Amino acid sequence: MPSIEELDLLELPVLEPSFATDPLPGFAAAREWHPWLAKSAVGYLVHEYEAIKDLYFMDDHLEFATANIVEHMGARGTPWGDFTEGLMIVKQGEEHDRVRSNVAPAFTPRNVNKYRGLMRETVSKLLDEWAPRGAFDFAEFAANFPVRVMCGVIGASPDVVPPLRHALETQGMSFSMDPSILPTANAAITQLLDFADTFISERQRDGNPGAPDLLDELLAANSDGKLSDAEMRNLLVFVFAAGYDTSKNMLTFTLYEMLQRPQMWERCAEDLGYCTQVMEETLRYHSVSNVPRTVSREFTYRDVTFPVGTNLQFILTLSGRDPRAYEDAERFDPGRKAANRHLAFGRGMHICLGQFLARAQIEEGLHLMAQRLRKPKLAGEVTWRPFVGVWGIRSLPIEFEPAAVH
Repeated sequence: MPSIEELDLLELPVLEPSFATDPLPGFAAAREWHPWLAKSAVGYLVHEYEAIKDLYFMDDHLEFATANIVEHMGARGTPWGDFTEGLMIVKQGEEHDRVRSNVAPAFTPRNVNKYRGLMRETVSKLLDEWAPRGAFDFAEFAANFPVRVMCGVIGASPDVVPPLRHALETQGMSFSMDPSILPTANAAITQLLDFADTFISERQRDGNPGAPDLLDELLAANSDGKLSDAEMRNLLVFVFAAGYDTSKNMLTFTLYEMLQRPQMWERCAEDLGYCTQVMEETLRYHSVSNVPRTVSREFTYRDVTFPVGTNLQFILTLSGRDPRAYEDAERFDPGRKAANRHLAFGRGMHICLGQFLARAQIEEGLHLMAQRLRKPKLAGEVTWRPFVGVWGIRSLPIEFEPAAVH
C-alpha cells in the first residue's frame, strides 16, 4: 500500500492571503485530483467529509499537532510555545480526561441554559450602544458579545475585556502558522496569563460574594490535587480565549450569509427556533476552525499508509460543502433535512468543550440582533482572516436601519 508521501496530490497555497478570500475553487480542484487528500506547506489536507469524520475517532493514532505548530512558528521555549504545549487539547488519554473532567460540567446544556438571561442582557446592552450609529463593522461589534458572557461563566467583571481585546484577538490568530506574529503572540499570552494570575490570587484572597462559577470549580479541583497550578491557570485562559474567538466568527459568518438573504434575517427577528436552524446551517456552510493533527502511531486508511510524524489538517471549514455528503451542498437552506451532521464542533475525545455555550449565544444573539438591526446591507470591503487555524471574516462593514427598542 502506498505511503501518503508517494501520492500525487494537488498542492494548495493555503498560507496565501488570497486563498483565504475564496478557498472553494481550490478544494474543488483538489477533489478532482484526489477524492479526499491534497497537500500544502503546513501538511496534508484532508478535505472530504467522510474521511474527516473517520479520522477524528482515531485518537489512538493521531494527536494535536503541537510539535509541528511550535516548530513552524519558531516558538520552542517561548511564552506562547510553552502555553501551547500545555493546552488541554494537546493531552491524550487519562491525562486529558482528568483535566477535561474538571471543567466539562460547567458547559453541559443544563448549565449553559442558566446563562441565557445573561446572554440576552449582554447583547441588548451592546445593541443599545451600537445600533443608534446606523453603521459599523459587524465583526468588531460581535467581538464584544461572547467574551462578556464568558466573563459571567468564569466569574470576572466585563470591565476586564477592553484591556484584553488585542491580546484575545492575537491569541485567536496565533494558530495561523505565520511566524512573523510570534513576538505579538508572546506578548499577548503573557498578558492573558498575568490576568489569570491576578484573577486567581484575588479570588483566593477575597473569596466569591456571588453565585458559584467556573473559577470556584477550578480552585476546588486545585485544592483537591486534581489540577496543578499551571493546569488551572492554562484552563482559565484557554476557555476565556476560546469564548472570545470562535463564537464571534460564527456570528459574523451568519450575518454575511443573511445580507444575501434578507427574508431569512427578518424571520430571525420573529422566531428564535428559526435562528437555531440558521445557526446550524451556517455551521455546516462555514465552520471556522481547521484542525491540525500529527500521526503518533502508523496506520492505514483507505489503502493509504500514514507514517509516524505525518502532519495533517482536517478542513472542517469546508467539510459541509462536500457534494458527496450533502445534496445540493452549495445551497444555503436552514430547513435542510440532512442525513449527515456537520463537523463544526469536531468528534472524538477532543470534541468542542463549549459547543452548547456557543450554540446558545448564537441563537440568542441572532434573535435580538435581527430585531434591532433592520435591513442590513454591505457598506464596504469584506476582509478575511488567514485560512489556516481559525478562519473567518476579519471585517464586515454594514449599514442598517436602527429599530426602536421594545
